[in-house]
Amino acid sequence: MRGTTVQLYNEDGAAWDAYVASHQDSTNYHQYGWRKVIENSFGHRTMYLIAKNSLDEICGVLPYVHMKSALFGNFLVSLPFFNYGGLLCSEESTAILLLDSSRKMLDGTKAAHIELRNLKKRADVKETKQHKVSMILDLQKNEEDQWKSLDSKVRNQVRKAEKNGLRAISGHLNLLDSFYEVFSRNMRDLGTPVYDKNFFKNTLEEFPYSTEVIIVKQAKKTVAAALLTWHKETLEVPWASSIREARELCPNNLLYWEAIRFAIYKKATRFDFGRSTPGEGTYCFKKQWGARPVQLYWQYLLRNGAAIPEVSPHNPKYRLAIQAWQHLPLMLTNFLGPHIVRCIP
Repeated sequence: MRGTTVQLYNEDGAAWDAYVASHQDSTNYHQYGWRKVIENSFGHRTMYLIAKNSLDEICGVLPYVHMKSALFGNFLVSLPFFNYGGLLCSEESTAILLLDSSRKMLDGTKAAHIELRNLKKRADVKETKQHKVSMILDLQKNEEDQWKSLDSKVRNQVRKAEKNGLRAISGHLNLLDSFYEVFSRNMRDLGTPVYDKNFFKNTLEEFPYSTEVIIVKQAKKTVAAALLTWHKETLEVPWASSIREARELCPNNLLYWEAIRFAIYKKATRFDFGRSTPGEGTYCFKKQWGARPVQLYWQYLLRNGAAIPEVSPHNPKYRLAIQAWQHLPLMLTNFLGPHIVRCIP
């Protein structure tokens, strides 16, 4: 009887998702639907590896996206655009087989490196970045207890938003335009190229029962917005923004409080604020809600002595580009941004 083997998976996703659902360490982005979202939104080639045991059962998965551009190079990521991905398997021997197959893919694709976005550090993958953390809030069982657990400053900021006449609205595709209007403007102000609106549309359509949009309005104007997604008992806010000139009204505080209330309504036990750099502004904002940092391990398989990539706004070579981007017209950044950001993992 043959042992465990590794192969490319190109079926309908049912067996893949069944394995992911059964594994205690699976994350949202191990779900097969994200493959369709990435392919349809960005046009990247995807390579999804599975390991099968002697009974022809899946015992490990490892999703990859192949990214190539003249500006950022040729590489594989598991998974780009999101915080998680990486190896998911039942046995250490399976992990070794999947990594061996990954190293062969470096030569086959002529990629400079492979990036694995792991929640657990692997000792056999030498090159590692630990520059990011996820901010996780353990939720109370009901809204009242959650409110009482918040710092008094946070509660006062939520009340301030309400006193300023701000109101939150929940929805789905019907709020996509309002979400994108705020999100794209905020990304321009930060000097960051923005995703195409179709990326968010594809996400909402692929996961209609595990996504939600929340917006905050001041009269008829949308001043803050977030797209929520959830898997098992964790609800995450991977994309959220507010209008800079409205921040004195505390729209972000009302936005996140409504998202937390929604998470409790959905019976989630963990609220994931998304990734942050320790000590920076977004990290401090999330920490004041009671969120704790969970270390992220981005590990690298390198080809022919290649260096660990540094595609970051803190990289000095991108500083002038960021400053210039912040002063471009919004219509122009919304047009150019998707062509650039599709190759930034």
